[in-house]
Amino acid sequence: MELKEFKQQLKSYQALLGFDYGEKRLGIAVSDLMRTIATPYKIIDRRTFGQDLAEIQRIITEKEIGGIIYGLPLQMNGQEGDIARQVRTFAQKIYESTGLPYAFWDERLSSSAVESFLIKQADMSRAKRKKVLDASAAAYILQGALDALTRL
Repeated sequence: MELKEFKQQLKSYQALLGFDYGEKRLGIAVSDLMRTIATPYKIIDRRTFGQDLAEIQRIITEKEIGGIIYGLPLQMNGQEGDIARQVRTFAQKIYESTGLPYAFWDERLSSSAVESFLIKQADMSRAKRKKVLDASAAAYILQGALDALTRL
């Protein structure tokens, strides 16, 4: 769904959930209720879809989520590869279970940008970076979408 159409489906004063999708981990970020600031929230170690969904639904309820932004890992030439197709399939399955509107945000280089920041600015060790990278990448993705939504 296009971001403009996504915005039209959102209700006021509900947060957005941001995903950095991975086959082993899901990076999760959450916005504030005014949808201005994205914050890294947690990393879900992937298990079965049912277990992942239960955790996602708990977050949706707890954080008053009204919509979801998925990072879409496009190739450098803009084409979609296998992982992008997995993200689209995952998003559709979450939608079928929650009914929440969703949109995709180009996440090319988001993990690299966040990791570079964590190394240079936060001076984090490799072990510490691993614990926060996916959730921080989700926040980077979500913040980009939030900023774009305010311009619509």
